Amino acid sequence: MATTELLVTDVRVVRPEDPDNDRPDLVDIAVNDGKIVRIAPGLARDDVARVVDGRGLLAFPGVVDAHQHWGIYNDLATDTASESRAGAQGGVTTALTYMRTGQYYLNKGGGYREFFPEVLSAAEGNAHVDYGFHLAPMMTRHIEEIPYLVEEHGVTSFKIFMFYGSHGLHGRSGSQSDFLMIPPEERYDLAHFEFVMRGVQRAREVFTEYAPYLSLSLHCETAEIMTAYTELVEQEGELSGLRAYSASRPPHSEGLAVTIASYLAHETGLANINLLHLSSEKALDAALRMARTFPHVDFRREVTVGHLLADVDSASGIGGKVNPPLREREDVEALWGHVLAGEVDWIVSDHACCRDEMKFGAERDDVFLAKSGFGGAEYLLPGLVGEGAKRGLSPQRIAKLTAQNPAQRYGLLHKGTLAEGYDADFALVDPNVSWTVRAAESESTQEYTPFEGFPMSAKVTDTFVRGHHVFAGGKLQDEPVGRYLRRGR
Repeated sequence: MATTELLVTDVRVVRPEDPDNDRPDLVDIAVNDGKIVRIAPGLARDDVARVVDGRGLLAFPGVVDAHQHWGIYNDLATDTASESRAGAQGGVTTALTYMRTGQYYLNKGGGYREFFPEVLSAAEGNAHVDYGFHLAPMMTRHIEEIPYLVEEHGVTSFKIFMFYGSHGLHGRSGSQSDFLMIPPEERYDLAHFEFVMRGVQRAREVFTEYAPYLSLSLHCETAEIMTAYTELVEQEGELSGLRAYSASRPPHSEGLAVTIASYLAHETGLANINLLHLSSEKALDAALRMARTFPHVDFRREVTVGHLLADVDSASGIGGKVNPPLREREDVEALWGHVLAGEVDWIVSDHACCRDEMKFGAERDDVFLAKSGFGGAEYLLPGLVGEGAKRGLSPQRIAKLTAQNPAQRYGLLHKGTLAEGYDADFALVDPNVSWTVRAAESESTQEYTPFEGFPMSAKVTDTFVRGHHVFAGGKLQDEPVGRYLRRGR
């Protein structure tokens, strides 16, 4: 029996903790039992079961894509398989995906004691990358179940959708009671958000070993502002497409929601707050102001690759509809400024596969009839490496933004960096290859992409999940190897 199961030779390991160095020295990575056992140059090759030539490429820590939505528009088991393949294609080795009761996902209400085991069963055996779930407490019963979810299932992160109580998911208000599937006597409103925060904080006080990793994430948009502006935009009829949708959910709606959420965190004593997919200069400005105002709250700021690569003009059609919306080019440049200034904590895909027949309404060009969300995990790492190089963002900073920071925040104690004892999760990236995004070449079942035709200058060539070579030579292996991750232990 060979001493070493896998040896990946001649790679340039990108370590988040290293000083900035665009061309690290060539080393080999030795793997046993899914763990990295040694990283060093010139490791012996004579007692190795499998050797993979790294060809001098950059070896990034496997992407911890901390914001995906498996099963939101498709059957969860099917989506787990296809969309995890898309993730592996882009260097993702761990996906954290949001889940809630109500319409979409499993289309069920009730408690998580019954609901979440169904979720785990549907995903089991189908994922090509490791995965975990963020859960949204939609009703009082869910708040009461937080300790059970932490202790029984290792769920360490929870979510609030701040606009769900009175604004439609796709831009027009509908029957929110039907959509949320909560008891008729309950409301999904600011008071509920406060009680969710208190519930998460109680769990942090009881489960002290989990406390550093127990956090609450917020989708920050203000329902009343969006409802009013949607009516204005449609009545005036001067704007269309993605620009109209952006105007209907204006940036100050994000800023206001960030401010409200931050004060509630201060009021409830909840220290770990994640502000999700901030899409505009006003949203980032509000987030930074709140961090200065409440220094005792550990705010983390998230941006998506979609909001960094595309704007209302450059995205390929209204397939780029997403919440919060793609913005003007000025906001894209502002986001990059905050990334380069170190004011963004992690970058994600917000991957939500929505196939063509569901995405678009009867009037295909009406952005308000289209569904919100699109895939993009397959472009996360190559998009950042290519665009980041042009803007002076080092590979080490990219590794921190895509792997180390989300892994540490969300309690993935063996993920996020390339070092001995960590899971052998890594992606090989060629930083000097030109190609063009084509939806037809994606492993996702989504038949379009807002990035269609975008030029890329870096590409993932290989992806390893706990030493399994899941993506090689442009092809995914057929056998799903992904495992559910109980976090914080």
